[in-house]
Amino acid sequence: MTSLLLVEDDAVIRTSVGRALERYGYRVSTAADGLGGLEAALAGGHDLLLLDVMLPGLDGISLCRRVRESSQVPILLLSARGDGLDVVAGLEGGADDYVVKPVDLPVLVARIRSLLRRAAVAQPSPASGQAGAVLTFGELSVDTGALEVRRAGRRVELTPTELRLLLEFAAHPGIVLERATLLRTVWDYGWDGDSRVVDLCVQRLRKKIGAGRIETVRGFGYKLTTT
Repeated sequence: MTSLLLVEDDAVIRTSVGRALERYGYRVSTAADGLGGLEAALAGGHDLLLLDVMLPGLDGISLCRRVRESSQVPILLLSARGDGLDVVAGLEGGADDYVVKPVDLPVLVARIRSLLRRAAVAQPSPASGQAGAVLTFGELSVDTGALEVRRAGRRVELTPTELRLLLEFAAHPGIVLERATLLRTVWDYGWDGDSRVVDLCVQRLRKKIGAGRIETVRGFGYKLTTT
């Protein structure tokens, strides 16, 4: 059974969202503050983290950054409407996506399922190491079978979303991919989403694979450079 960790200080929201997710077949653990959430997250055993931004003790953005120091587990932020700066800070800190509060349960479940699909894609099958191609772009190599990324021979650790984004670029080298296209193919948005999610994930990816490897095409989107 898929295990979720919900870190939310509002007891009513924590209980109602937790019970609703259990009805969808998830096993839900909870924490009421940031420090308790950090302890539970670092203990492992969760397939996805749901972090409220405003938490006592340790806020959700700081919690996200602390988790990212040692784990690539998918992270979904729960943010109050209008907290644009918090959303940006959370995505910069390593979150994969966000859902606004009050929580729309069908949207939340859709985002959870999308993140879990990305995490599944990021896990190579036992035979994948022999089936995939190794794509090389300058000092960057992407093994599409083993799902390993190396820069100048050194392995690069990516979150499932970062890896899915890089695989999308690697499948279309030198071709400009629009933000709306990436929202559909990487984030599974069936409607217009927040393009900041794309921009900030590209920003994080650049830091890991080289700032010049993904080029911005102003007014259109991004492309992976091939040399």
